[in-house]
Amino acid sequence: MDKLWAPWRVEYIRHPGPGCFLCAAVRHKDPGAVLVIEKGRSALSIMNRYPYNNGHVMVAPLRHIGVVEQLDDEEIIEINRLQVRLVTALRQALKPQGFNIGVNQGVVAGAGVADHIHYHIVPRWTGDTNFMPILAETKVISEAVLGTYRQIQAELRRIDNP
Repeated sequence: MDKLWAPWRVEYIRHPGPGCFLCAAVRHKDPGAVLVIEKGRSALSIMNRYPYNNGHVMVAPLRHIGVVEQLDDEEIIEINRLQVRLVTALRQALKPQGFNIGVNQGVVAGAGVADHIHYHIVPRWTGDTNFMPILAETKVISEAVLGTYRQIQAELRRIDNP
């Protein structure tokens, strides 16, 4: 595999931080500093700092729980409400042609953070699995996460103030 220069990842590699990054985001005094998109009464949405694709976001309950069976009705409703808002904002901001939406429950299923359940929303475009990952085993993320964060925030403001 060829090397892809991604200097923003070194901060996480060297200093992943103690505990759960989602819980830390819930408690953080400045939600924008940790890329929280929205925080409700029982759930939040947040940018993925290490995205699979441009616009990769996550939605999680505020409570530190590891499996969907532990979600209460309020969390289920708010998580789904946040997902719909994000898909709407992403569709306007980034013009994707589709989405992967799902959850990896447990390490064996691919969860990087197995003890705090979270849902992924990954925008998709025709050709986003182009020759780079197939031939060069390299994924190209064409926009900085902070730029995408700002676009999503702007679209959410437009949704709320038509």
